[in-house]
This record gives sequence, C-alpha cells and structure tokens, in this order.
Amino acid sequence: MAPHDPHEVLNQVPPLVGHDTSADPALLEGIEREGAGWALEEIREVGRLAGTPEAIELGRLAERVPPRLHTHDRYGHRIDEVEYVPAYHQLMTTAVTHGIHAAPWADDRPGAHVARAAKFYAWNVDAGHGCPISMTYAVIPALRAHPELAARFEPLLTNRAYDFGLRDPATKRGLIAGMSMTEKQGGSDVRANTTTATPVAGEPGTYRIVGHKWFTSAPMSDLFLTLAQAPGGLSCFLLPRVLPGGDPNPIRFLRLKDKLGNRSNASSEIEYDGATGWLVGEEGRGVKTIVEMVNMTRLDCVIGSASGMRSALVQAAHHTRHRAAFGKLLVDQPLMRNVLADLAVESEAATTAMMRLAGANDRAIRGDAGEAALRRLALAATKYYVCKRGPVLANEALECLGGNGYIEDFDLARIYRELPLLSIWEGSGNVAALDALRAIGREPESLDAFLAEAELAVGSDQRYDDALTSLTKELTDFDDIELRARRLVEQIAVVFQAGLLIRHAPQAVADAFCASRLARDWGSAFGTLPAGLDLGPILERTEPGF
Repeated sequence: MAPHDPHEVLNQVPPLVGHDTSADPALLEGIEREGAGWALEEIREVGRLAGTPEAIELGRLAERVPPRLHTHDRYGHRIDEVEYVPAYHQLMTTAVTHGIHAAPWADDRPGAHVARAAKFYAWNVDAGHGCPISMTYAVIPALRAHPELAARFEPLLTNRAYDFGLRDPATKRGLIAGMSMTEKQGGSDVRANTTTATPVAGEPGTYRIVGHKWFTSAPMSDLFLTLAQAPGGLSCFLLPRVLPGGDPNPIRFLRLKDKLGNRSNASSEIEYDGATGWLVGEEGRGVKTIVEMVNMTRLDCVIGSASGMRSALVQAAHHTRHRAAFGKLLVDQPLMRNVLADLAVESEAATTAMMRLAGANDRAIRGDAGEAALRRLALAATKYYVCKRGPVLANEALECLGGNGYIEDFDLARIYRELPLLSIWEGSGNVAALDALRAIGREPESLDAFLAEAELAVGSDQRYDDALTSLTKELTDFDDIELRARRLVEQIAVVFQAGLLIRHAPQAVADAFCASRLARDWGSAFGTLPAGLDLGPILERTEPGF
C-alpha cells in the first residue's frame, strides 16, 4: 500500500457558501402569517446575498480589523473621529439600501416592520454593524415626541442612502442614529445619571450638555439620543455630531471599548463638553420618551439572538452532513441526531416567537392597542429568555465541530462571542425580568393580552394545558415575587413559545418542545430529548437553502 500523502486533505467539511440565509421554514412561514408575504422577494434577495462568499468575507474583515480612534489630526487639532475598514461601510451600504434601518417608518403597507425584521434576521454576516442599523430604526418613535425635529430629520433617517462622513445633517442624503444613555456610576439605573443639560437663553428647546457617558455605540453616527438632568428632571435630548452650518458639536471621544465580541462596532466612552442638544418630549419625562426607542432595540435583541441561533444551528448541521466518524456521517449517529434536533427545536421556538412579536410590533405601531399590550409583556419575557438561550445553543453547536469550532478560522467562534451581548444590551437578565413584572403590575392589560394569546393553543396538548394552568397559578402568588422573577418570566416565555409552536409548527417540533421544555423529560444539556420522538421532520428543517 502506498503511503498516505500527509498534504492530502480528507474528511474536512466544505465551506458553507452560496446558500440563502432566509431559507428557514420557521421564518418564511412567519413572514406569510404576520402579513409580509408581499416582501418575500426582497427578503430572499437579502438572504441570498448574505450567503455569498463576498458578503461572508466582508463580515469577517469588518470583525477582524476593528475600528480605530483618532482623537487628533497630525497637526494636533482635535477631530474625534473613528476610522472603519472599508468592509464595514460596504455592509452598512447593503443594509441601508435594503431598508433594514429606518425605512419601514416611511412605508404605510401593513407588514412593513415584519419585513424589516425578517431582513434583519437574514442579513447576519456581521453583528457589529447591526447596532447602528438597529438604533437608526429605533430612534424614530422617540423622535416623534418632538414633531418639528421628526419632520426635519425623519425623511433623512428613513432614506435608503448610506452617506458616511461628518457633515451638517441637512446636507446629507441619509442619516444614521445612535443612543447614549448609560454612565459609569449608574449603568441601567439611568435616573442616577449626572450629565447636565442647561437651557440656552433665547433659544427655546436648546440646551448645553455636559457630562460623561460610559457606553456610546457607533460614535460616528449623525444624531444621538441621550439622557441628561435638566432643571425639570431627567430628560431626553437629540444631539447632532455636526451642528447646522458645519461646525463640530463638542463631543469628545475618550476611548473605544475593548470588547469580547461585536468588534466591528465602535462602542466608545465619551464626554459632552458643552455640546448642543435639543429637547425631545418634556423636561423630566426622559425615560418615558426614550423607552419607545428601547422597545424597538429590545425586539432587535430577540431578532439578533434568533438569527445567531439559526446561524449556529445551520453551521453545525452542515458540518455533520459532511464529516464522517466511526464509519458513517455524524448526522447519522443517533446521539448527534438528538443534539441537532434539540438545537433545531430551540432555534425554531425562538424564531417563531420573534416573528409573532414582529407582527405585534407592526400592528401596535398602526394603532392596535391589544397587540401593543401583548408586545409589552411578551417582548420583555422573550428578550430575557431567548437572549439567554442563544449563547448556550451556540456553545453546543460549536462542540458539534469539535476543535474546529473553537478556531477563529471558522464562523462559530465569532457567533459564540456575539450572542452574550444581546442578553446584556437593553437590560441584562435581572432588568428584563423585573420589567416583565412591572408590566404585569402596572399594565394589567398586558397580562390579559398574553393569557388571551396563550388560550388559543389550549386543548391541543395536555402538557401545554398543565403548564399554562401552573403559570396562571404562579401569576397570582405575589409572595417573594421579585426573588422568583427569573423563574416566573422564564415560564411566561416558554409557554409563549410552546403555544405558538402548537399552533404553527409541524407536529414533530411542537411535540419535542412540549415533551422537553414543558414536561421536563429532558436533561440539563442539549441532546437529551426523550426517546420516541420523530426527529426526521425536525432535522429536515435545518437544511440551508442552496
């Protein structure tokens, strides 16, 4: 026998390229169900683009070559600019051109916000540039608290033109927005903010902002919403990076954060050195004003988590369909099939819940009070739970690749580093759980709407009926409720997912979810689904679309 050539590559998996990231049955079914079927062609276009080798390489480059801070030019002038690799701008251009930023706010068609959610889900080549895309989407409802400012800037925020560079916003074809709330002494406790806003004499609605912000993402954005203490209390302000006329607003960049992931996004620490800001809403009502922005970015946390989970699943499934061990493909090994099916059930539950929330969001924006009430509680609970499940799922998917999964040359390492951020952004676990309790206590119509939604699945699966009965009982017990907040909110999220799967997913998917997540016939790790389930139809839904 001739000796084996050590340079011959055997049993390695071909790269996953040339696929359609939108070819996710749970996503496509949700698009139709939630009223955005008219946008399917553009959604599929985004998905096919995301699967191209060129887009995948742009995402890799944007993450591998992080932005650089330049506080001064070569002559010593203060410039406060961030330099990005060209790949970042190409990704931003694609996202804006396809309306993944604020475009739905200028689209009167029912389902426009659902279509945007689906495109955000499919355009998953780099999470970092998704941050300014998300914030630009989210700024609009908060900005509408000041109709004059909205009329001035909304057409540019919604326009499908990415126009990078520090210029007077009025001279640009399109704008990107950011958000600057947290401070080093307060974090999520924004009422502890010390940044001050002093009214400018003779200029109603104009203030001088002085203070330090601990996290400001995408500092090269054109506009920012921020919170500061005005004479009437904590208030919301809109700050331009460049003032009308072209002078820079004195916003000083101190450093860029050295982050675990999300490296293509320049999260920064800044100081307002007498910066000009315009009051949005009323003095003392800053949290109420900016919470409209938070609602939208929380939804994007769910979308991003569901997208990352699907990406991790598809990478793992692709690997196991091409890698052999012990005489057969990994995907044909019984235990690996259980792992993949378990991951697929988790991913489908997240995507189905995300699409239902996207539909609720679309209808709430159009004035449906019932859908707004459902969104209030279900979004807080789902944000808590799905964003926590994402990193766990990515870890298991990474393990399906063995050592290759831990290597930066493969995509799963990056996915794994990205997902924890979404559990932290817009309220970490305790904040999200307590916010869900706040909704139940202060807005009882949100609980009524959730229970009405849950009742739609009653009578189809006894395990679900029992879980809903148990949850309803828990919701009437207020002893130590803050201590039990995580447990209770997890139950809300799981029941929400289960009800949607029973109503909309294939029987095999709903059965596996109810058996494991509700009946608790399940271990503490993925890959412990009980015997007797039909895994074939579940695994079929993990195929990437080519």
